Amino acid sequence: LELVPAHLRQWTAAHAAYEFTRDGTIDMHAEGALTVMGGAGLVLPIVAKPDFGQRGAGVKPIYSASDLRAYFESMPRGITVVLQELVPHRHEVGLMYYRLPSEDRGRIVSITLKEFPFVLGDGVRTLRQLIEADPRARLMAEIFFARHAAALERVLAEGERFALVFAGNHAQGCIFRDGLHLLTPALAARIDEIARALPEFYFGRFDVRFRDIESLQRGEGFKIVEINGAGAEATHIWDPDARLSDAYRTLFEQFEVLFRIGDANRRAGSAPLGPVRFLKDVLLYRRLSRKYPIAG
Repeated sequence: LELVPAHLRQWTAAHAAYEFTRDGTIDMHAEGALTVMGGAGLVLPIVAKPDFGQRGAGVKPIYSASDLRAYFESMPRGITVVLQELVPHRHEVGLMYYRLPSEDRGRIVSITLKEFPFVLGDGVRTLRQLIEADPRARLMAEIFFARHAAALERVLAEGERFALVFAGNHAQGCIFRDGLHLLTPALAARIDEIARALPEFYFGRFDVRFRDIESLQRGEGFKIVEINGAGAEATHIWDPDARLSDAYRTLFEQFEVLFRIGDANRRAGSAPLGPVRFLKDVLLYRRLSRKYPIAG
């Protein structure tokens, strides 16, 4: 996100980075984070997330200063925390993009519409009972029970809507749908404009919160909340109606593109990461992510 130039930042969620150092009290860090937010023009509520993360781990909405303190209490020390604008749009989509280094224009090859599961109260049953009765939610009941432990025995009022998922990731319970039919030239051009402005960005997924389908298709009314690089995938393969053979074909096509980009970059003088550094990064993430709080 920091690589997006100033003239295109209208399309990204406002954010700031905060170094959660090993020294200092939780109250000191909470105050420090609020100061950093003020410098970036951010006000509560916000979204907090680890800069070093994946699959929605450690992503939580923060509504108050006490929420911010609780977030730092639950996070491991010595990491960077991203404090980000809480985009008001309810809808989210993942846009998979690539451009070969030899090409002037890139393309969107996958669109994933994200559905955020919820249950409706009936004035009789508790949240726990509603989750257990829902044919989809009960498949991930263990995750939802842990996330909403404090509210499980509350009886929801009739018609009350209770959101089970905040982070737009299937590992957190979000439902993915293939949405490539939504692609328009205007949307493709907007994302290509942003991607080409990022230095040496050839492959990745833009996770976007948007106002409505019509605006999105015009290339308007959206905010990018994450830009994922070479580790990203075309997430439409997780559509419950997708075929396994199609998912494998998509992944093989994706890796073919990645290898073509990598080959071109190496020919241009870029050095590969190397297996030792790669394994160290994997082990570091595994160690840290086990200490991240349950996603909101």
